[in-house]
Amino acid sequence: MNKKVFFGAALLMLGAQVVSAQDSTKDEKVNQLEEVVLSDSKFKLKREQSGKVITKITSEELERSQGQSVATVLNRVAGVFINGSNNAAGEPLGVYVRGGRNRQVVIRIDGVTVSDPSSSAGDFDLRLLSVNQIESIEILKGASSTLYGSGAATAVINITTKSESKDIISAQFSSSIGTNQSQEDQDYDINEFVNLASINGTVNKVSYLASFSNQFTDGLSAAEAEGAESDAYNKFNVSAKLGYQWNKNFKFHFFGNLDQFKTDFDGGAGFDADNQFKSRQLRGGSFWEAKYPNGSFTFIDSYSLLEREFISGFPSRYESKVYTFDAYNKYNIKNTLYTVIGANGSYSDFNLFSIPFGSDDLEQTINDNEADFDIIDPYINLVYVSKFGLNVNAGARLNIHSAYGNHFVYNINPSFTYTFGDNYLKALASYSTAYITPSLFQLYDTAFFSGNPDLEPEESTTIEGGVELSHEKKATISVVYFNRKSENFITFDPNTFVNFNSPTDIKVDGVELEFNAKILEDKLSLSGNYTYTNISRLENNIRIPEHTIQANIGYQLSGKTFTSLSYQFNGERTDTSFDPTTFAPTPVPLNSYGVLDFYISHQLLSNMTIFAAINNITNEEYQEIFGFSTRGRNARIGFNLKF
Repeated sequence: MNKKVFFGAALLMLGAQVVSAQDSTKDEKVNQLEEVVLSDSKFKLKREQSGKVITKITSEELERSQGQSVATVLNRVAGVFINGSNNAAGEPLGVYVRGGRNRQVVIRIDGVTVSDPSSSAGDFDLRLLSVNQIESIEILKGASSTLYGSGAATAVINITTKSESKDIISAQFSSSIGTNQSQEDQDYDINEFVNLASINGTVNKVSYLASFSNQFTDGLSAAEAEGAESDAYNKFNVSAKLGYQWNKNFKFHFFGNLDQFKTDFDGGAGFDADNQFKSRQLRGGSFWEAKYPNGSFTFIDSYSLLEREFISGFPSRYESKVYTFDAYNKYNIKNTLYTVIGANGSYSDFNLFSIPFGSDDLEQTINDNEADFDIIDPYINLVYVSKFGLNVNAGARLNIHSAYGNHFVYNINPSFTYTFGDNYLKALASYSTAYITPSLFQLYDTAFFSGNPDLEPEESTTIEGGVELSHEKKATISVVYFNRKSENFITFDPNTFVNFNSPTDIKVDGVELEFNAKILEDKLSLSGNYTYTNISRLENNIRIPEHTIQANIGYQLSGKTFTSLSYQFNGERTDTSFDPTTFAPTPVPLNSYGVLDFYISHQLLSNMTIFAAINNITNEEYQEIFGFSTRGRNARIGFNLKF
């Protein structure tokens, strides 16, 4: 069957279901639940009691993002720009938050910080994750080193994976197929397959979960070059969890994950090549929680083995290990003072195998006996919630580093909430410090000659101020100003690629505006955000847009059918082009662009939902990274089945 006819017929069938559903289904009114946030205190506090504007991506939003990447989902958040999210599926990602870089963002999964000590920034690779296995995501912006340690200078991304059902046995199956084509290639060949199978439940006091997810994507070349071959991407995720609820006050579980992908990659901007990259993470750990009157003690840990391999004309292999734990005690004094006292630690090392100059074979050029360090951080955080609207969040942490000694960070975050009826107006401010040690790669890398063992840790301070208005829990609008200054900012020389500490302070400020509303008996949802980043103040603003806009309109056509239209605009940016002979860098401007997407879903059966999506409806042509391809107009259809 002709692919265009196939996708057209699928969309028409969904449209027919919409019409029939409107005629035969009674509208169901969604109950409004009290929104709570966790990320800025580790307590479940009402949103109006938080001194931050925290963005939460719900399970409902994630279900409507089936088949998309985690990077694409995060790219819709105000202040967050994931560069490369619209490139070929296997391309590296740049996580830019408030003008910062990957290494200034902490990523946590189920309460544990994840990282890769062998990567250039020491950060976690979002390409390893599957949206299908995630329950929700909270994004806390601003310096948060007090609660989350070294690296939390611009944001913390808290990811919660799906949990087990309370039924004895439950299952979920989902699958989608779609195109993966450039703006020039609009043949609608099916080149993307995403699948999930999960079984979970609770038997008496024992809970269990096992899931498998995979993705295969082809059809698009990474480099934008004449006659370039497509670069395939293949990923699978295996997740397992086994828990025991001893009684209502004590529970624990063990978990394990295997996340792995391999991808073809090209030789550079506009240069096709037959290279391959493989990445693998094996992670296991445990969660323990003991409750007592007005408090609880929690211990979480994980141990990860990571491997990365580049197969090209300059092959290299990286092997790293990292053990992380977080132990903390929470105590609530009369719902007025919320206290957290804890200790967070990590132990990291890595090996590097590369081909030294004059050799033809891989040799160990970095040994984990040299490339390792340990961090143990005691911390305390207090949240005061008054009855008259004043809330104060404050804390401190002592970083104890095996290589860099001790360093103190702290935060103070007052806010005041004025409540009138079912509405509130909140004013907030914060002053936070952060501390980022160099990654092991930045210190010891020899494969690309970028390592510098004399690097000093980066320190930063962030000031925030803003207001948030909520109307009857149906509409919220907020505006926040941020200002960050970094000392000893770690960057690299574009001519030699060697890492060094910038001799000048790095400064950036900006504004984030967010709004969301539900009207017409919750049938119509409106949301959007605007971010201004003053990149003229940034010494290194490569690939960071000054203006970004997100807008989404969703409409519940009936109790069973939902449809939405979303738009994303990213302003002009600057990238770097490197001379193929001398490798000399030259600034290159990248034009602004806007992408329009459409989505529709329909509950076909009581336990089955079908959906379809068209991305980049106008087939906008643009570049996120100079010399690399982006996706043109693409279509996707699929289903989600639950038992």
